[in-house]
Amino acid sequence: MRFTELGLMPVLETALARDDITEPTPIQVEAIPVVMAGKSAYISSETGTGKTLAYLLPLFCRLDPALRALQVMIIVPTHELAVQIGQQARDLAQHSGLAIRAQALIGGVSMKRQLEKLKDKPQVVVGSPGRIGELIGMGKLKVHTVQTLVIDEMDRLLFGDSLDGVRQIIRAIPRERQMIFVSATEQRESSQEADALAPGLVRVHTGSNRVVSTIEHLYIVCEERDKPDVLRRLLHAVKPVRTIVFVHRNEHADALTAKLAYHGIRVADLHSACDKMDRKKALDDFRAGRATVLIASDLAARGLDVRDVTHIVNLDIPTQSLAYLHRTGRTGRAGKGGCAVSLMTEQEWRLVGRYEQELGIAMTQARLREGQLELRQPEPPAK
Repeated sequence: MRFTELGLMPVLETALARDDITEPTPIQVEAIPVVMAGKSAYISSETGTGKTLAYLLPLFCRLDPALRALQVMIIVPTHELAVQIGQQARDLAQHSGLAIRAQALIGGVSMKRQLEKLKDKPQVVVGSPGRIGELIGMGKLKVHTVQTLVIDEMDRLLFGDSLDGVRQIIRAIPRERQMIFVSATEQRESSQEADALAPGLVRVHTGSNRVVSTIEHLYIVCEERDKPDVLRRLLHAVKPVRTIVFVHRNEHADALTAKLAYHGIRVADLHSACDKMDRKKALDDFRAGRATVLIASDLAARGLDVRDVTHIVNLDIPTQSLAYLHRTGRTGRAGKGGCAVSLMTEQEWRLVGRYEQELGIAMTQARLREGQLELRQPEPPAK
């Protein structure tokens, strides 16, 4: 199926082709007509299935480029996701030739600079509820022309202080509005809150909590103290194009970054202790290929979208299958292959059975031998 068959403008299809995107994903097929029709929607699909474009593309068709006023507001939980979606919207506008301006509004950076850019009258803004709410309160962000409000990564926004911020923003925009909620998972609490905020939501869902089928899942059994060295040997053996390594604690990220750099591996550190400028540099280096390895925590990587991530390595193992799902969803995107390798102790090995059962995957044991990664026939772990 072509994108134009879903009602999108040909210029958008041409813009997508520049990035080798020629066919819509299942969630895009289902969501685009709903959003295009102006209906409020709850879009739920696995990580890496193209949910951002599932709402951006039809919203670009609904926007009036001639109206120099804010029409679409996108709320996200993290600095990185705001920058990422803002850039994706700007690229889409540039490559399609549509006169649409998009701006990211985030905390921790110069307010004065953001206010200057708002004078360009963007039709799309994307940012955190804190900064957007602050600008609305100051009277610097005019929201009376907003037609659509998107809540992306809704499971992280519809609770606690974030929910209070979202509610304040909703009260500030026109009552006649389209609302779009986006999530990689369906959680009861956030789903109920979405229904309360926008009664009559159209639910758009594809698949279930399953890992993308193009990903190969491996695990290596080793001692906890040996994991950094096993990681180093693994990277030298497979020579990946781009690898994201997941750790739990910031001190692990610091030590691991130093160790890999010492051994000549180009590594960037994106963990929660870094300031915003450090995180931006880490992401820029990773995207540009100046770094081939990105050290990240689950929090730092939420919503992260980097093209051509070939490998995911779990140095610290997630105890919940849902966390494994989110991590591995960073590779194997857009139908491309990917590989997830988990470095497990004998005790953690028991989680293999849980992942396989709850996520519908098959995991294969591997080992490093004479500089090569070899697959082994695993013994069944206890479930």
